[in-house]
Amino acid sequence: MPDQLRTDDLDPRAHLGALEAILMVAEEPIPEGELAAALGVSGPQILDLLEELQDDYEGANGSRPRGFRLYQRGGGWRIYSAPEHRAVVSQVVLRGQTSRLTQAALETLAVIAYRGPVTRGQVAAVRGVNVDSVVRTLTARGLVMEAGTEDSGAIRYEVTARFWEKMGLNGVEDLPPLAPYLPDGDISNEMKDW
Repeated sequence: MPDQLRTDDLDPRAHLGALEAILMVAEEPIPEGELAAALGVSGPQILDLLEELQDDYEGANGSRPRGFRLYQRGGGWRIYSAPEHRAVVSQVVLRGQTSRLTQAALETLAVIAYRGPVTRGQVAAVRGVNVDSVVRTLTARGLVMEAGTEDSGAIRYEVTARFWEKMGLNGVEDLPPLAPYLPDGDISNEMKDW
């Protein structure tokens, strides 16, 4: 394994190019700690560098806004196309792709996101239908993953980092509260026992 890059003697801003290069090739969000370690800078320094790039891409420094933005999603940082260009980017990237999640898949995904890790039986109890094939589909799409087992041997599932990234959220704490959408603003007894 090569020696870790020693850069702590440099001005942190000297790392902007290297940081940008890493973010340009990232296929999934990269946590701040990993970025700091790769560049040999401290946590506060990497956060300052990320914020500087973020401001630059948005045109906050008087420069022209770029066609991409730097966002913190799914527990890390990654470069995404700018929201104002979504329509034109979708035409190119999604050409020929029409596969969307079904209502059943969306409902199952919501239960797993809010209550995970949960078993298929627990999800089925909330939805009132068998969810085996839906869970397999969500797992195949990389939105749900196995998260251990119950004492009974039932497999528990939770949403993946890819789910949080696609939703533009960092975790369950970013989901809207459920209480306003439930009867009497209360959580059912089945869900309280989880």
